[in-house]
Amino acid sequence: MGDVGYSRDEVRRARYAVAAVFAVHGAVTGSFATRVPWIQDHASLSAGQLGFALAFTAFGASCAMPLAGRISHRFGSRTALRGLMALWTLSLVLPSFAPNLYTLCLAMFTYGATAGMADVAMNALGVEVERLLGKSIMSGLHGMWSAGALIGSAAGTLAAHLGSDARLHFAPAAVVLTLLGLLACGWVLDLQPAEDEEPPPRFALPPRSALLIGAVGFCAVFAEGASLDWSAVFLRDRLDTSAGLAAASTTGFMLTMAVARIAGDAVVNRFGAVRTVRAGGVLAGLGGLLVVVAGHPAVAMAGFALMGLGIAVVVPLCFAAAGHAGPNPSQAIAGVATITYTSGLIAPSLIGGVAQATSLVVSFGVVTVLACGLAVFAGVLRTAGRGGRTQVSPRAAAVPDPRP
Repeated sequence: MGDVGYSRDEVRRARYAVAAVFAVHGAVTGSFATRVPWIQDHASLSAGQLGFALAFTAFGASCAMPLAGRISHRFGSRTALRGLMALWTLSLVLPSFAPNLYTLCLAMFTYGATAGMADVAMNALGVEVERLLGKSIMSGLHGMWSAGALIGSAAGTLAAHLGSDARLHFAPAAVVLTLLGLLACGWVLDLQPAEDEEPPPRFALPPRSALLIGAVGFCAVFAEGASLDWSAVFLRDRLDTSAGLAAASTTGFMLTMAVARIAGDAVVNRFGAVRTVRAGGVLAGLGGLLVVVAGHPAVAMAGFALMGLGIAVVVPLCFAAAGHAGPNPSQAIAGVATITYTSGLIAPSLIGGVAQATSLVVSFGVVTVLACGLAVFAGVLRTAGRGGRTQVSPRAAAVPDPRP
């Protein structure tokens, strides 16, 4: 994208707009996650079949994400994000209408493809705003995603408690979220390509700089995806709880993630990315252990909450590290996003497959091991500066103002 001067007011306004977009994106995910048990029952699926269908979410995202850069190049960042967000919010209704495994797989592929493209577009804009402001904001943006997911999951918890049909729940939610997303997109930065800038390739392998960073994100997203998609099922099937209490476990997980991400920028600035992620890995591992040994719903819910707290800032730090790791932030972000979504591709199917062969307890044992991996491999986020703090380029220290 070409260099364009923006006033400080424009950049600040764009920051709030991108934060609102993150919140809307998260609200779609939160709305869906709490109704997974309803969707499983509606389509008459076993745990293994549900895991197989959920895998198509990340499969669709991984296939479509490389297209996001080309769409933004063709239409500009604002128009591209507006269209991609509308497709994503409207796709929420699709899984609830799937009557069997095959139609649910198709619905989840579409749901994931639109989610992934919107995800890359909004994260690229977030990194650009962070560059212009000259300070860390990515954890806070992802905190807004978690806050949106929390609101969506709270509404879903209420709908599940009332025994509402997910189709009647998702349809009005999709309309409201689409309108909110379109409104927020009107204030984001409208980045346009330079006249001599070549369009990005339709598909490209992740750059080398993104591989190790993406590996850390892989562990975090695996734990996040497993908790989002399977926490309610775990409490319902393993601990024989009500649908409302099972959905509340998902809400608790999202609550701790939201709080940790909103506070995450200050923590990272104080302790650095490496130490923050290492401490998070310890907390996430402890949370996974509580889930594995849980004999009471309160213990399992506490475990899911601790996992949310531990993994909360990992993905934002991975995107921020990728954005500063090379000359092409969008390509690096897309590379890390592809790797992390691949984790999302593996997580639901592996959790479901292991549960089918053994039990959900064993499945979350796998999650616990990967969560502990965050503490082991956190050092790869030491992209610049002592303690893993990301350094901002000199030209990002001030925002050029073209006005007199």
